[in-house]
Amino acid sequence: MKKITLFLSVLLLSITLVNAQKYMTKAGTVKFSSETPMEKIEAVNHQANSAIDFSTGDFVFKVLIPGFEFPKALMQEHFNENYMESETYPDAKFIGKIVNLKDVNLGKEGIYKVAVEGSLTMHGVTKKIKENGTLEVKGGKVLGKATLSVTPQDYNIKIPKAVIDNIAKAIQVEVNVSLDKLN
Repeated sequence: MKKITLFLSVLLLSITLVNAQKYMTKAGTVKFSSETPMEKIEAVNHQANSAIDFSTGDFVFKVLIPGFEFPKALMQEHFNENYMESETYPDAKFIGKIVNLKDVNLGKEGIYKVAVEGSLTMHGVTKKIKENGTLEVKGGKVLGKATLSVTPQDYNIKIPKAVIDNIAKAIQVEVNVSLDKLN
């Protein structure tokens, strides 16, 4: 009986420790901007899902394309219908790993530089990417930040010739997430 109790105790402790390594959110923020001499275009989405498993370094991030909000309704309509074709391609997703996981100490508050690599899928196209960012351990949460540059052409996003000078060749994307520990 003692062996069974000991086994169950070790099993429960293992499960607790593994779960203590997982963090997630359903309210991450993704902003993007395109700036040219002709026009500045910005949008924000506050509904991004993200999860990190600190026992493995696995990282996933998903954002629904129709969730981007623009200052002008017509920009939002063109973005969804003409460029991103969000009925056909409703989300963008990154699946990857934190490469330098050993540099992050969940037990010590602070800001840690991280390198992430994996696959970004958008508009039906998947590309390998490597990006740098930061993870801040603060108040029991993990705050993640990264800025990346996305080229519409790389993801087969067609820009009509009539507005090609209004859209930057590379779009700046800013990601901010506040991840809570899963219990």
